[in-house]
Amino acid sequence: MKDELDSYCHVEIFSIDLSNLFDVKNRFLQIKECHESFDLIILNAGVSLGHNKEITDFEENLTLLNTNFTSNMLIIDLLLPKLAKNSKIVFISSLASYITMPSSIAYSTSKRAMNSYAEGLRNALYKKDIHVINIKPGFVDTPLTKKNSFKMPFFMDLDTAIKKIVYAIDTNKKEYSFPKMFYLIIKIISLLPATLKDKAIRYANFKKQ
Repeated sequence: MKDELDSYCHVEIFSIDLSNLFDVKNRFLQIKECHESFDLIILNAGVSLGHNKEITDFEENLTLLNTNFTSNMLIIDLLLPKLAKNSKIVFISSLASYITMPSSIAYSTSKRAMNSYAEGLRNALYKKDIHVINIKPGFVDTPLTKKNSFKMPFFMDLDTAIKKIVYAIDTNKKEYSFPKMFYLIIKIISLLPATLKDKAIRYANFKKQ
């Protein structure tokens, strides 16, 4: 039994700077040539600039956007021809994609772009029996959130978040947001008229300072 399990546990690890699209393309061309097909792609990489300044410079924003979003489009473009039937593409977005806070403009922008891309891709690939799953967590205990100095609502431990992500992948959820209560609050705010929504965003941003 152990030998049988070991045959499924071969893991190849590659280190890639996702902000450098030239490196991403070269590495994934190599990966593409070494494998006949793929049945699961999880696009989970993400960086944040923190919440310490409201508007960052262009170079910082570009690095974040390439890492969080543009590299994902490139990877899918390269690997799509080798996706097997009933394969899965999984995007890890964020509840931050629903509302853009003044202190995380680039991050929210990258995740909202991911939502749009995932939605279009899902409907473009459905006839090919390729599942596109977009998962939108809230605040999870990871190195990404450790730089936040404010109190994070509905903060979730990593193990619980992983179980929810695995559930969404196993059940082919088209979109899956959690924690549910936090999602409902954010969703309601996102649907408010612009004047009321702006007041809610400015109030929440003031509370974080």
